[in-house]
Amino acid sequence: MALILSGRDAATAWKSHIRKEVAGRRAQGKRAPHLAAILVGEDPASQAYVRGKVRDCEEVGFKSTLITLPADATQQELQKHVSDLNSNPEVDGFIVQLPLPAHLNSNEILLSINPLKDVDGFHPENVGRMALGLPTYLPATPYGMLLLLEHYGLSPEGKHAVVVGRSNIVGSPMSILLSRNTKMGNATVTLAHSRTPNLAEVCRSADILVAAIGKAKYISADMVKPGSIILDVGINRVDGKLIGDVDFDAVEPIVGAITPVPGGVGLMTRVGLLMNTLHAGS
Repeated sequence: MALILSGRDAATAWKSHIRKEVAGRRAQGKRAPHLAAILVGEDPASQAYVRGKVRDCEEVGFKSTLITLPADATQQELQKHVSDLNSNPEVDGFIVQLPLPAHLNSNEILLSINPLKDVDGFHPENVGRMALGLPTYLPATPYGMLLLLEHYGLSPEGKHAVVVGRSNIVGSPMSILLSRNTKMGNATVTLAHSRTPNLAEVCRSADILVAAIGKAKYISADMVKPGSIILDVGINRVDGKLIGDVDFDAVEPIVGAITPVPGGVGLMTRVGLLMNTLHAGS
């Protein structure tokens, strides 16, 4: 039986660590970190995710601010709120919840966020600093996966990691982080995708397999190495249920460790955001 890498258990432990850090700062007379979020429209998934972030802030002792805008908000209205948060010295970091309504230019908004407050780690300046190994905010989902591995004492060092999916939010940054010369890096990394020849063969060579391709049950039992570590980033809604990119029931008996969906990587994404905000407020 595989070790189930519970995002819930790992998140609880990391939140306890953050809560102690915040309490220590408060005891020294410093203020708590302050995270703000902008939510445009009424997308149910986005609403649920932002509510979770607000609860997380309460749990660890952060201050939080939620700005909600109607779905028909203009680019100028959204930009005004971003500018206000950029210039507010009481806000340490903030996010603009994606996806935005189709009429809004997401890239323009993300580029306008002050990199020093970009706790999602999406701004090109922070992505560049990450690639160079400089101190910065890390994209929350890859960061969360590293924190999950650290919680369970699973080091990537010396292992062959295969990342399936090359998005700017998950796949590409995860491949960089796993290969860096850091405590939770030093893996040999292959970045694969749907057009990779012999993808099943490539996946079978992985000691650590990160599934981030956005297709339900895409990773099947014949694509995994016995005893390997599987990190499933997928969140696909099928017949009202959340399904990962990995065929969990078929793969779990073969591998050494695997994240469930739900209850795995998604919860750790929020922890990555909290850790970035903690650093922003230091």
